[in-house]
Amino acid sequence: MYDDASYYAFMPSAAPQEERQATPKHRRRQSLLQQPNEDAQANDRTLDAIKESFPSESHDTGPPKATLTRRAQSYSDFHHAVTAVLDGGIDARGEKEGSNHANVKDDLEFADWYETLENDLLDASHEEYTDYQRQLDLCSSHLDSLLSDTNSTLELLSSLSDSFKSVEAQTTALRKQCEGLTQEQKRLTQLADGVSQNLKYYSFLEPVTRRLNAPGAGSIVRSQDFSSMLARLDECLEYMAAHPKHREASTYRSRYRLLMTRGLTLIRVNFVGGLREIASDVTKRIADRQLNDTTMSALLYAKFRVGASELKEVAQEIRKRAVRAPGAEPGAQSEYQSLMNELYTSYSATRGKLVIPLIRKKIGDIAAAPSTSKELVPFARNSISYIREICSYEHDLWREWFEGEDGLYDFLESACEPLYDHLRPRIIHENEILKLCELCTLLQTRYMHDQEEDDEPLDANELDFSVLIQPALEDAQTRLVFRTQAILRDEIERYKPKPDILDYPANNHKVSLSGTKSQRPRRQGSIAEPTTPMPKTPMIVEQGDVPPNGQWDFDTQAAFQGWYPTLRKAIWLLSRIYRLVNSTVFDDLAHQIVHSTTLSLSYASSLIPTTHPKTATQADAHLFLIKHLLLLKQQIVAFDIEYVSPDINIDFSGVTNTFYELRERGSLFDPRSLWRHLGGNLLPKVVENMLDAKVELDGRLRQVITAFTSAFADRITAPLNDAAVTAAATATATKKNKSDHPLLKAVAAVQTRAEKEILLIRKKLNEYLDDPRTKETLVSAVQDLVVQNYETFYDALMQRDGADASGGGGKKRGKGKGKGKEGEVLDVDMFEEWAHGVFRVGKVLGKEDMDDGFGVDGGSGSEGARRGSF
Repeated sequence: MYDDASYYAFMPSAAPQEERQATPKHRRRQSLLQQPNEDAQANDRTLDAIKESFPSESHDTGPPKATLTRRAQSYSDFHHAVTAVLDGGIDARGEKEGSNHANVKDDLEFADWYETLENDLLDASHEEYTDYQRQLDLCSSHLDSLLSDTNSTLELLSSLSDSFKSVEAQTTALRKQCEGLTQEQKRLTQLADGVSQNLKYYSFLEPVTRRLNAPGAGSIVRSQDFSSMLARLDECLEYMAAHPKHREASTYRSRYRLLMTRGLTLIRVNFVGGLREIASDVTKRIADRQLNDTTMSALLYAKFRVGASELKEVAQEIRKRAVRAPGAEPGAQSEYQSLMNELYTSYSATRGKLVIPLIRKKIGDIAAAPSTSKELVPFARNSISYIREICSYEHDLWREWFEGEDGLYDFLESACEPLYDHLRPRIIHENEILKLCELCTLLQTRYMHDQEEDDEPLDANELDFSVLIQPALEDAQTRLVFRTQAILRDEIERYKPKPDILDYPANNHKVSLSGTKSQRPRRQGSIAEPTTPMPKTPMIVEQGDVPPNGQWDFDTQAAFQGWYPTLRKAIWLLSRIYRLVNSTVFDDLAHQIVHSTTLSLSYASSLIPTTHPKTATQADAHLFLIKHLLLLKQQIVAFDIEYVSPDINIDFSGVTNTFYELRERGSLFDPRSLWRHLGGNLLPKVVENMLDAKVELDGRLRQVITAFTSAFADRITAPLNDAAVTAAATATATKKNKSDHPLLKAVAAVQTRAEKEILLIRKKLNEYLDDPRTKETLVSAVQDLVVQNYETFYDALMQRDGADASGGGGKKRGKGKGKGKEGEVLDVDMFEEWAHGVFRVGKVLGKEDMDDGFGVDGGSGSEGARRGSF
């Protein structure tokens, strides 16, 4: 029943005593922080005893198997035991009890015996439970001892934890104390280093002062130690400037600046001395004997290259410190820039004494040569080429002495002065504009650098010769502009034409005859070439178009035959100065030339009818002006003349004169007098000196076209404007269907005149104009004006006749083709159809040619001509 009851029993150990003694005991190493005492050793022995109390062998720790509990045995259950006792079959214990049974003498003893036996049997039946209870008691006592040991162990661990916390607190305090000492050490170290670092900027003053003020200090300028010393001075100055609150910082700064100035002055003295030695050596050798060009070049350049690199490094020390401060005002120089300028000046003066006399002698020889003594352009070409070569050599030599180009071009300009001394007087005394143009072309194409047109920018180390030759170009351009204005004034504005120049249309016949001889055979059916060889595109005289003899005669060119002299001269001037002067100056001159030429042509057209009254008419004057204005407009397109805003001024002369007048009259303070002059001369006037030349040209061209077309249209429709015709129409309104009506006679006269005048118009146009489209445009403009005048006449007639004359509701314009009824005035549409048949606009060229930019676009009057090519 209770086979596994031993599970609950406490077994000290299943291993033999010898094995337990042989097994090594594990002990925890004593902590270094634990203080040795007897309590700790006792605790260690207790822990070892606890460890030894547990068996080392592993066994099953699971619960026992479940069994059914038997009930307690009754008397009947152990009846056989009683019988066995009675029969004498008992065990050792029964024998003992049997011996007691032998002592039973009476019933009372038997009853006692029986009770005892019954109790023993009962106890025997409960023996297993009693043993189990004893085991439980033993386990309970064992567990109590375990709890006691556990509590003691926990108390021991708690004391150990408290000890560890105490040690940790002490360690933390020690660590913090060590860190504080370490930080203090670092602070003191940094303080010592800072004191030492700051002290070196102050302690450097005494040794550098002794060194720079010692006798013979200039001998150490070219050594490396001198450059290091100047670098230390820069550091000291920067430190003093960065720490102005330090004690005596300003005093040390001023003393360091004096020492820096002293050091840089020693550099300047050493540089100038070395340069003077080289120059004196070269000058002595040149003066001793006559040298050729090769030897002279070796002395002037090779000798100066020998010590250039060493002196360049020395001069670089000044240049590094000749830098303007970041917050300095524009144009202000740095503190040591004057020392650097002295080096530039000394070098320029030394080289100038050697080179400029040679340049002056060479330029004089070129000027005295037979081929260049009287010619401006050959002299300029040869002398500028020589100067350019010298400047290139000097530029390369300068690069070996200095870094950068500061002061270089000042020296080169002084070297170019002999050239200017010879070239400037020749330019000023040159009156031929062709030579001036050739000189400007030479300077611009060969020596000037145009950054807008050149793809590659100029190299920073390359000589920019355009800066040196710019004064000569400006002199030539100034003289060219002056001569252009003189020609404009003398040959265009003040031009007085001779009678044969104004002999039109006879001059047109001369040009036609000369042009006919040079005409080539053309295929049949082609449009006839113009008799006057007129250029179809603007003609510009390019830079390479100058003949070898330097002359340009427009009279010998067939392309310009028949042109008025002022127009030829104007185009010639524009083509000459184009791209040779500044664009702004050219635009100003071009507008003046176009303006003066327009006035000259207008003046010439007004003289044609009065100079040759027998052969020339007002139509010849108009066509002369139209032809030349069209030529001028066509030619100036290629010159890119920009718009020029009008020169607007305010004229106060009227205000001044009015005030003087009022003061003399004594009414200066009279309000009525002031109010009376308020709208007159009391206010200043706005005066426009000159409009844009192209706008002026277009306006003048429209005016003359309007005058030409209006004159012919008025001549054709003159019978309609006769006052007598109008009066007769009013008086005989009832006879308007009769053939002898004055209105019918006036319309017939208009038709007759139109048929005659159109022949005259085309004849005049053929004499002056060459472009068929231009001629047809003018004819179309005349036709439109004629139709417009007739429409005005017809509308006035309809209004005057009233409802009866118009058929009860006003006469409507018909849209059908054909002739009108006999005895009736043609309506506007029928008259316009008739005019198309008479004027035949576009039938000479064809409709396609008329629509190609020159067709009349439905305008009326002169506006139809204006919206064509005009």
